[in-house]
Amino acid sequence: MSTSENSRVNQLYNMIHGDEDARACKDIPESACHDQPKNFFAYLVANSLGKIADELASAKLILPWLLGVLGAPAIFAGFLVPIRESGILLPQLMVAAAVRHLPVRKGVWLLGAALSALALLGMAITAYTASGATAGWAIIIALIVFSLARGLCSVSAKDVLGKTISKGKRGVLMGYSASFAGLFILAIGAIIEMLSEKSTNSSQLLLSILLGLGAMLWVVAFISFNRINEQPGATEGGKNALTAALHSFSLLKTDTPFRQYVIARTLFLSIALVPPFYVLLAQSYSEDALSGLGMLIIAGGIASSLSAPLWGKMSDKSSRKVMILAASLAGLLGVLLFALVEEKSSLLTHPLTHAVFFMAITLFHSGIRLGRKVYLVDLSNGENRAMYVALSNTLIGIFMLLAGTIGLLADIWSIQSVILLLSLIAIASAVWTWRLPEVSLTTTTEPSK
Repeated sequence: MSTSENSRVNQLYNMIHGDEDARACKDIPESACHDQPKNFFAYLVANSLGKIADELASAKLILPWLLGVLGAPAIFAGFLVPIRESGILLPQLMVAAAVRHLPVRKGVWLLGAALSALALLGMAITAYTASGATAGWAIIIALIVFSLARGLCSVSAKDVLGKTISKGKRGVLMGYSASFAGLFILAIGAIIEMLSEKSTNSSQLLLSILLGLGAMLWVVAFISFNRINEQPGATEGGKNALTAALHSFSLLKTDTPFRQYVIARTLFLSIALVPPFYVLLAQSYSEDALSGLGMLIIAGGIASSLSAPLWGKMSDKSSRKVMILAASLAGLLGVLLFALVEEKSSLLTHPLTHAVFFMAITLFHSGIRLGRKVYLVDLSNGENRAMYVALSNTLIGIFMLLAGTIGLLADIWSIQSVILLLSLIAIASAVWTWRLPEVSLTTTTEPSK
């Protein structure tokens, strides 16, 4: 980086953090302090572009819509979310210890970024050239690669962040990343909606371009992240989370509150699995292959931006009640949608109706995700927290892959029947969650262990 460029970076960095606070370096090596402004923006660009690329290949929205356009059997849509979630989770459990033994870890992130770009490129080619079951298999294989690659990025990103950006500046960085990505996705949604009104014959090309753009963003993210100067760090203390989980299965028998939580989280999978079927249903009502997709993207973006402030304070008061409320609403929403389909309601011919339903299910799913995370942290303590997280993540990863077969029912029955089934399970999860002990800060009762 030239002297003039370095000066501009420092000026912008000072503007964001304030002249006095910008010079502070907390809990990072002194050798990393000089590079902090450059590292801040390199990480910001890479993280923002990665978030945008993730949304352009969303397993809950873009990919199920694409499968619908390509005429792939619905069973493939059922596996999208399980593969996406489990593919990210399992590498973290298995390779976290190995990554910990590397003094410099940004190479793991770069490997993940490169594989992510290749996977999205494969999806882009499939979107334009394939159809039917062939397209379904190609998308699934590319998604497996993409999810495993994102797991590598996830397991290394926080380590690099902690070694290169000091306390007090990480939240600002992540906040800017989320804001930039959110605005970009909303713009993409608006553009797609405008294009859908003008053309009815370019859906495969547009979806291919979206995925190709995601691949290009990962390439740029790779270049930006590679500019980070990461100092060698400690290599001791790494433990294999998957091995720890396998050795702690007895907790399911001896720890009643934890066992109840795992059952609840397993039932909550119904809410994680249902969004792609909302999308398939919306796509089946669209006048052409693109009509309504832009609205769904905008609706999902709005729901994501609303979810944190809506559920955050409620979870601090009672994460258990947040889970009950979100699961109940998600279940009732699906029952309502099923009824509208069976009654052949004219409301479903309007893309805005599906956008509202998708925004709602996204909002309720966000409540479940936030509530269960807070609940597990509050339920556990310093001695058993890592064990709780490892074991529950391992079990849920396995159950989610098994639950992916739910898409087969959409081919045998109907899309709305799958939505109804998953919604009834969501209501059952809310009823079960009443059994969980209250562990929030507002109570004084401690769960028995």
